[in-house]
Amino acid sequence: MAKRICITGALGRAGLAVVGDLAEHGYDVAATDVAAAPQGAKQDEIWNELGVGVLRADLTDYGQAVEALAGCEAVVHLANIPAPEICTPVVTFNANMAMNFNVFMAAAQLKLARVVWASSETTLGLPFDTPPRYAPVDEDHYPVPTSTYALSKVASEAIAAQFASWSGIPFVALRFSNIMAHGDYENFPGFQDDPHKRKWNLWGYIDQRDVAQSCRKALEADAGKITGSPAFIIAAADTVMARPSADLLAEVFPQVKLTRDVGEHGTLLAIDRAREILGFNPEHSWRDHVQP
Repeated sequence: MAKRICITGALGRAGLAVVGDLAEHGYDVAATDVAAAPQGAKQDEIWNELGVGVLRADLTDYGQAVEALAGCEAVVHLANIPAPEICTPVVTFNANMAMNFNVFMAAAQLKLARVVWASSETTLGLPFDTPPRYAPVDEDHYPVPTSTYALSKVASEAIAAQFASWSGIPFVALRFSNIMAHGDYENFPGFQDDPHKRKWNLWGYIDQRDVAQSCRKALEADAGKITGSPAFIIAAADTVMARPSADLLAEVFPQVKLTRDVGEHGTLLAIDRAREILGFNPEHSWRDHVQP
């Protein structure tokens, strides 16, 4: 599989972990971000932490997208406005669509070997103000966008499918759950007194290190298993709660059927497909950092 990999959004929560993980596994990383640090000590600090330089590029400009991907064999595209309500709905949709289309088009024009990109759990119906049809929610519980952010991801998955068909390049969408860094785990005890606090995504999350693992596994997965534009839910193996998952669902969403046994604390965002096809195996749990 490809050795020189462009990582967009390299200074984001996911991007930092992906850059480090791919570099540790022997990849030649080409990192890019619109928010690259200014010249001087701050830039040196970030570059020393990452181990690579960061190209400042605005991917809403097609020419810059082409230049950022040039010379690479694959791309892990993480650059987007990462959630609703950070920017206005129109800005969020337009910016994400421009970035995604430009990167997809550039990848096709440059004949990259693979595109791995950040879709979102929000495509599945989050926040679950309207209860899900069943649990654990899997990839077939799609598309249910409830915000322009989620709509930008649904529309981008449709665009990726067309580019995959036209180019023959696999486009792998990773529907990330709520990404957590190490310091975020100190907030988890505050979730425990009220299951409604985190019902919006069925109590899901994903450690940033497991985000990085999923991106690497998506790059390395056998070409026979990765064709077209498959999408995968990427979440931790457990929930954010100390209470059993079945009990949480019965209390907060009593009308939602649990279709199979998920174990005591098993995720209600199904990761079976990512395990089977990508070899994804989440290794990190908040329980390793905080006493439930």
